Amino acid sequence: QVQLVESGGGLVQAGGSLRLSCAASGSIFSINGMRWYRQASGKQRELVAVITSGSSTNYADSVKGRFAISRDNAKNTVYLQMDGLKAEDTAVYYCNADVRTTTLPTVYRFWGQGTQVTVSS
Repeated sequence: QVQLVESGGGLVQAGGSLRLSCAASGSIFSINGMRWYRQASGKQRELVAVITSGSSTNYADSVKGRFAISRDNAKNTVYLQMDGLKAEDTAVYYCNADVRTTTLPTVYRFWGQGTQVTVSS
């Protein structure tokens, strides 16, 4: 199977920066799109950023110009650089990836367990 593990969350003051990482491991043949979502307390999960296998990116309007998504295909890892953090960025951040495994020809979407980001104002 495939596991996604996020890291890099924590507590930061408003205006500060954090870099999240999400490493995929297991029976991976290839990875297509990778994404970061977030879910604030009492709110629905929302898409934050997307990166394709060709490294094209797209962002939610609320984070454009402050967040940057990137990936290292050799490490099966996706990153989210978050600068200029605001209190409203406080949430649990989740990554997901569309993975073709070595055992089946179908692409499946796997999720990480989430990492907490708290921005103090």
